[in-house]
Amino acid sequence: MLSLTLRGVVDNDPENPEGLVPEDYATYQLFEPDDLVFKLIDLENVRTSRVGLVPKRGIMSSAYLRLRPRPGVCVRFLYWSFFDLYNRQIFNHLGSGVRSTLGAEDVLNLPLPVPPLAIQRAIADYLDTETARIDALIAKKQRLSDLVAERESRAFADALISRGIRWPKSLDDLERAEPEGDYRIIQLSQCLDQLTNGYVGPTRDILVEDGVPYIQSLHIKSGVIDFERRPFFVTPEWHASRPRIHLRKDDVLIVQTGDIGQVAVVPQAFGEASCHALQIARVRPSLVTGPYLAEYLRSSLGYQSLLSRATGALHPHLEGGIRNVPVIVPPLLVQEALVDEIAVRRRQSKLVVERLSRQIELLRERRQALITDAVTGELEVPGVAA
Repeated sequence: MLSLTLRGVVDNDPENPEGLVPEDYATYQLFEPDDLVFKLIDLENVRTSRVGLVPKRGIMSSAYLRLRPRPGVCVRFLYWSFFDLYNRQIFNHLGSGVRSTLGAEDVLNLPLPVPPLAIQRAIADYLDTETARIDALIAKKQRLSDLVAERESRAFADALISRGIRWPKSLDDLERAEPEGDYRIIQLSQCLDQLTNGYVGPTRDILVEDGVPYIQSLHIKSGVIDFERRPFFVTPEWHASRPRIHLRKDDVLIVQTGDIGQVAVVPQAFGEASCHALQIARVRPSLVTGPYLAEYLRSSLGYQSLLSRATGALHPHLEGGIRNVPVIVPPLLVQEALVDEIAVRRRQSKLVVERLSRQIELLRERRQALITDAVTGELEVPGVAA
């Protein structure tokens, strides 16, 4: 059962993390163990704005309403009733229009069906047990999803190791590593024909409704260029006058500011495009393929190598210092096979994660339906006479 996290504890707790003093009580309300607390603000954010039973004595701000049921009303049944109403967003439609803040009267004037006390307790017991069971299933599926994601994050290292290539355990090991067999460890600059910046000037006067795609850091997500999420364009004339930032097939784009270190490779037949404030790493095809370099830089060591070259304390960014990032370079045929293998594993992982996400969603829907049916009397609850 959910407990809200409220400010402080006031029962002479020597480890009081907030350091509350009596002056705080003037603007805060006292609550006691097992009081029902309802958050009156941010109602549109259902995932974080909830009703809850507080675990011990403390104080809370006026953003919360304390509800203490009268004799004959089970506080746990009241909790489940309010939890149901909240998750169905009933409170959003109280008063005049949809609001993000409620008054106490909105909540207190809400009619709630309250069966006899014995039935309330039976319903509360049933929901305590059944929701805990569903929550355990959700947690198990979420752990499986996390394990799949973790396995995918190791895909690059596993693919190299399976081909007899030593994978360093840390950045220090990578910096000192001595290659064995038919692979090399060289600096990023040696892998490239060119490393240059995208356009770094203001964009307010260059963007147009339609024209040549203009790639920005927000388009670089999960190793791909997701241009459709928010397309930007420049005129063909503006694009033609800046050939240095024209993107080509197999160019590796590296985010310089913001979510630094994210990378994506320009795919075949991407078409004409320019970019803004991205590092454009143009590979040397005799040594490395663009897809391989992008996968390497997305790996744990590649990504950490990029981050370790960031400069600027307040606004970290990547500059030419990334030229000395060490890169593990196997033969070209190995690179191509490795990229294909990782693509297959990534598709498989995506399917599994999507299936688990759907199962979690259905379990959450089942949980909510169970609560609604139980508190409204639509469900036959064990121990409750029909």
